[in-house]
Amino acid sequence: MSERFRPPPHTAPDTALHKLAYAARLLLDFQFRTIHGDMKKFLPGLSGTLVDVGAGHGPFRHLLRPTATQYIALDIYGAGHFGYADTHARRFDGERIPLESSSVDHFICTEVLEHVENPLPLVGEMHRILKPGGNGVITVPWAARYHYIPYDYHRFTPSRLAAMCSMFSAVTVEPRGTDLTVIVSKVIVAYARLLTPRNSALLLITLLPALVLAPVVGLLVVCGHVSLLLGLGSTDDPLGYTVWVRKHD
Repeated sequence: MSERFRPPPHTAPDTALHKLAYAARLLLDFQFRTIHGDMKKFLPGLSGTLVDVGAGHGPFRHLLRPTATQYIALDIYGAGHFGYADTHARRFDGERIPLESSSVDHFICTEVLEHVENPLPLVGEMHRILKPGGNGVITVPWAARYHYIPYDYHRFTPSRLAAMCSMFSAVTVEPRGTDLTVIVSKVIVAYARLLTPRNSALLLITLLPALVLAPVVGLLVVCGHVSLLLGLGSTDDPLGYTVWVRKHD
């Protein structure tokens, strides 16, 4: 099965162009915005060693204090399937993390586990490398289309996430966004498809309805941000989940 509309890779805001793309993504990509919000809560106050499991281009590294935190980026040998072949991340086989047990203070793993056929051993590896008293953050999507085909294997409920992380001494699973945010997100994706038809000749046909719908989509984007700000809607069908974990002292 071919992928009609593959998500663009996450880029770090390290150049003027990338900063503009990052800002646009925060405005229009609610999955990314909610993950960024949780990373902004977690990363700036850290010190010690942090491992980014499935780092890609390290889109959240800039939130760390470089003088206080040592950042280690890890990604699989096959990262090119996801658009990350040109990164400088340390490579591993996706199963055994090449770090000593109890050797890192923190970890993050953002939007990775759904692409791992058997994710439980990888979660166990994150627990193994974490120092006693260390903590980490895992994010996964819920209301996300089938993507990076065929390397998309799971959608996890809060119950499943809690069970998978049960080796940690403290586990908190939180929804990101609400069903209203999901609706807006789906409309934005559909609108983007309208602007990028399979055949460029069809753009002449789709451009007029896209222009007509632009104000409506703009209004919906505002509604999406309001839903996040005020917590409007149901969290039983969110964009995704964030799992906060801690290893016992």
